[in-house]
Amino acid sequence: MVTIRDVAKSANVSVATVSRVLNAHPSISEKTREAVLSAVQQLGYYPNANAQALASQSNDTIGVVVTDVTDSFFAILVKAVDQVAARHNRNILIGIGYHDLEKEKQAIDLLLKKRCNSLVVHAKALSDEMLQDYLSRHPGMVVINRTIPGFEHRCIALDNEKGTYLAAQTLIQHGHRYIGYIGSNHHINDETERKSGYLKALSDNQLPIYSHAIANASPDYQGGEEAMIKLLSYNSNLTAVVCYNDSMAAGALSILNENNIKVPHQFSIIGFDDMPIASYLVPKLTTIRYPIDLMASYAAELALSLVNKEVESPDNVTFNPTLVKRFSVKSV
Repeated sequence: MVTIRDVAKSANVSVATVSRVLNAHPSISEKTREAVLSAVQQLGYYPNANAQALASQSNDTIGVVVTDVTDSFFAILVKAVDQVAARHNRNILIGIGYHDLEKEKQAIDLLLKKRCNSLVVHAKALSDEMLQDYLSRHPGMVVINRTIPGFEHRCIALDNEKGTYLAAQTLIQHGHRYIGYIGSNHHINDETERKSGYLKALSDNQLPIYSHAIANASPDYQGGEEAMIKLLSYNSNLTAVVCYNDSMAAGALSILNENNIKVPHQFSIIGFDDMPIASYLVPKLTTIRYPIDLMASYAAELALSLVNKEVESPDNVTFNPTLVKRFSVKSV
């Protein structure tokens, strides 16, 4: 690998002179500048971004921590942050937490070591106390999809309970009385809140709550299949189900099709998130929109504005879940 010393030797100048040329220092003569830049081009030298950031105590990079980049939800989140970064002539670095406390901590620490003074963090395994410590020490850090006490102004979250309440209420308004719930087996606040919204809607409408009408599994296609099989095994009178996310809904839909249960004529299903797959399922999936693209854009703008006065702070907004009507719900 070509180093700055190689450039200095080729241009017959000191390493300090090469550094001054690369940082456009006004004291460098035109002749010296041309000699150094010529050596840089001939050798194919690229300055070390981390070293430059360390020297300037700043960075033009936004750090992003997500759970899993293979999940379309987090892919949309990362893309939205990247688009904001591009508008402000910045790049992004990504850390992955995998719902694991140590991995989430390592991801944040690594991005901080890379001098990312603006961070958008999606962390579910770290405790409130640990995130409070990070937030207190790093003013450019913003948390998404979670609210940390004392730092509400730097947290962007959606009312998950309101979303599943809306989903269950929609099914109830279509005449459904025996409604199941397919949830995640991850012990995170999203699952707790979404299950709570489903239960509250049933309770508010004086409908029975059956423990065997609730099934939890991994929040993906396979988990949706597994949970739907369990619900069909335990319930003969179920006519509808609320799902933790669209991936689980897709898995549940495939099991219903395999069992020749027609959606929506015999069974109704509502997802959550409004991921791209929802529009391509058969039938197209009615779901609750989680505006993660808008939320991630807002989070990135906020993170930048907290440490850079040149970036205008975004107006304070509240993000709400909304029903996206398609073709997987029908009245009974």
